Amino acid sequence: MTGPHAEPYPRFSDAEMARRRAALEAVMAAHEVEHLLVYGANRSGSAVGWLTRWPVTREALVVVTPGEGDVLLVDFYNHVPNAARIATEADVRPAAPSGIATAVEELRARGAAGRRVGLIGPLGHTAHARLAAAVGEVVPLDAAYTRLRLVKSAEEIAWLRVGCELTDAAVVALRDGARPGVDERELGALVEGAYAARGGTTHIHYFAATSMAAPAMAVPAQWPSARRLEAGDALTCEISAAWWDHPGQLLRTFAVAAEPSPLYRELHAAADAAFDAILGVLRPGVSAADVVAAAGVIEDAGFTTRDDLLHGFVGGYLPPVVGSPSRQIAPIPDLTFAAGMTVVVQPNVVTPDERAGVQTGELVLIGEDGPERLHHVERGLLSAGA
Repeated sequence: MTGPHAEPYPRFSDAEMARRRAALEAVMAAHEVEHLLVYGANRSGSAVGWLTRWPVTREALVVVTPGEGDVLLVDFYNHVPNAARIATEADVRPAAPSGIATAVEELRARGAAGRRVGLIGPLGHTAHARLAAAVGEVVPLDAAYTRLRLVKSAEEIAWLRVGCELTDAAVVALRDGARPGVDERELGALVEGAYAARGGTTHIHYFAATSMAAPAMAVPAQWPSARRLEAGDALTCEISAAWWDHPGQLLRTFAVAAEPSPLYRELHAAADAAFDAILGVLRPGVSAADVVAAAGVIEDAGFTTRDDLLHGFVGGYLPPVVGSPSRQIAPIPDLTFAAGMTVVVQPNVVTPDERAGVQTGELVLIGEDGPERLHHVERGLLSAGA
């Protein structure tokens, strides 16, 4: 059985895995590399799981050569048995005592000495130097891999829908459980409890709570504080629950045990208008610059943004990454959208002094005729703790 609900572990089909391998080998051929090393560590490095099914834990390295089987090197040693049960097409071996040394030995056995070898993943300086000393040239292929992840396959989208469903459940649990007296750490327990027993994992859950009458925090924090919610707070959240490296992403704002203040109503009205304007233009062939222009309603209302306005997502933090017209930290990328791309639209509007702000947005799928919302939690400035 394959699919997101296969047992004992979810599995992509053989056809999907072959599609990925063929796409990767085409990249290798285009860059004239005969061998490839894929690296990940500390739950980072999505290419490892994309190619082998094994999500990275402590460290993982994959040696790839067209026409030969993959070797997957896994650390810690006690993680190897589980990796062998999941990455069934690869030859799974322990990475200990040194993953890069073992990978270099395998590359040499495959005739990589003096050859161009591709590299995907955040390989550290010392390990990179050891690889470079053993081969002819190390060719970075991260950008090429990123391009492979921009457009999702039908199977990937099916898994994403599960991740979005789990994320929705987390935000509903937050809405139902957030009340005066609960602190931000307890909010994390609320959202994780909505998906952990169903096989979901935490990608992120960020919160911010501040008084609507005297706001002092415009965007969620990455680390929860011990501050307890109070009546009259604005609670903002950015939540992503994942289904095997396929997370949703949902951003919402709640007024806690009180009616929203006039400022927060005004902020959220601008955010809603920007979200609608962006979805109104987001379709295949539209440029990133068109999206930025559509978000001008934020500045027209006298506000700005603190976070990225839109970014590609799933398989990494993907292009394009753009801000609103008043907040561009880099040139607008020369990129047009295509069917099958998944992006997070998040017009997170803040006051110019950045004392108050709202979160709204979510992951959407770009279809042939326009965007499809993948989340089903109601939009708008919501209530909690009533």
